[in-house]
Amino acid sequence: MQTRSVLLLPGDGIGPEVMAEVERVIDWHQRHKVIAFNLERGLVGGCAYDAHGAAISEADMAKAKAADAVLFGAVGGPKWDSVPYEVRPEAGLLRLRKDLGLFANLRPAVCFPALADASSLKRELVEGLDIMILRELTGGVYFGEPKEIRDLGNGQKRGIDTQVYDTYEIERIGRVAFEMARKRRNKVTSSDKRNVMKSGVLWHEVIVALHKRDYPDVQLEHQLADALGMQLVRAPKQFDVIVTDNLFGDMLSDVASMLTGSLGMLPSASLGETDPVTGTRKALYEPVHGSAPDIAGQGKANPLAMIGSFAMMLRYSFGLGEAADRLEAAMADVLASGVRTADIGGLATTSQMGDAVLAALDKRAA
Repeated sequence: MQTRSVLLLPGDGIGPEVMAEVERVIDWHQRHKVIAFNLERGLVGGCAYDAHGAAISEADMAKAKAADAVLFGAVGGPKWDSVPYEVRPEAGLLRLRKDLGLFANLRPAVCFPALADASSLKRELVEGLDIMILRELTGGVYFGEPKEIRDLGNGQKRGIDTQVYDTYEIERIGRVAFEMARKRRNKVTSSDKRNVMKSGVLWHEVIVALHKRDYPDVQLEHQLADALGMQLVRAPKQFDVIVTDNLFGDMLSDVASMLTGSLGMLPSASLGETDPVTGTRKALYEPVHGSAPDIAGQGKANPLAMIGSFAMMLRYSFGLGEAADRLEAAMADVLASGVRTADIGGLATTSQMGDAVLAALDKRAA
């Protein structure tokens, strides 16, 4: 049995609580000899700032670069609202994405049958929902330069963020989208704001050319980002794979989270380029929810997004599709049995939800 190295970065707020539950799931897979792990732990976010004066230390960045995959919790909280911008908790996550070259963010929005009534939309609109939002993660306005606040004098300031995309950045995320669609329902929706943004004009041109050249068999449509947001809450099941830039992907995937019943239900994967020699790629897996400092330490957090992120790790980093399917099915079993945390209308604690997932795994492995 091959041993894989994984770096655990619980982070802040509810991050350590949900990470504790996924560690129990990791242990289950090791005990059942599905896969062996060499686990290391590190600090990221506000806790890293408290310990090192930085959102992630150089030592922990080295661990991340050496690991086969990184499992990440959440960062941030009001405690660190006044720290310098460059060492704010979120800077640790941005550095991980940039330094590991994690350009492709996969955010599935799947509505489990048992949660169709927990969505803010009518059951008939979300039942059976299964879409994938593919967000470009290392370019765009979050990383573009200049990024600054200028003092104009006379009490006036100017905030500047720069939206920048090169052809290769758009083409590589587009290629991931088309390849993924071929394994799903063969439809890609590309989203931009080409009506008002030059970067959107280039995005549209590159996606169209890539489709015509290499993927004419895949259905391609285009929607402006604001219109797509409206369509997500009007008729979400019309979509299969949505590909968009860093800013719009951030927003649209959070909108999609509510279609599933709770932000606490959404996992994600951030993937880098595939090494042509080894066939491996850098990867980071994290729940879409934030650090939720208002409920931290109360046992109210839903660990399913964190556990689902581990399922994505099994699938995308380690090629264990059957194990990932079994874990996702176990999560569905738990929800069908009526076990719920508060965010989806129940009374179960974080650890009780973890207990239920482990019990469901035992049943499926029997």
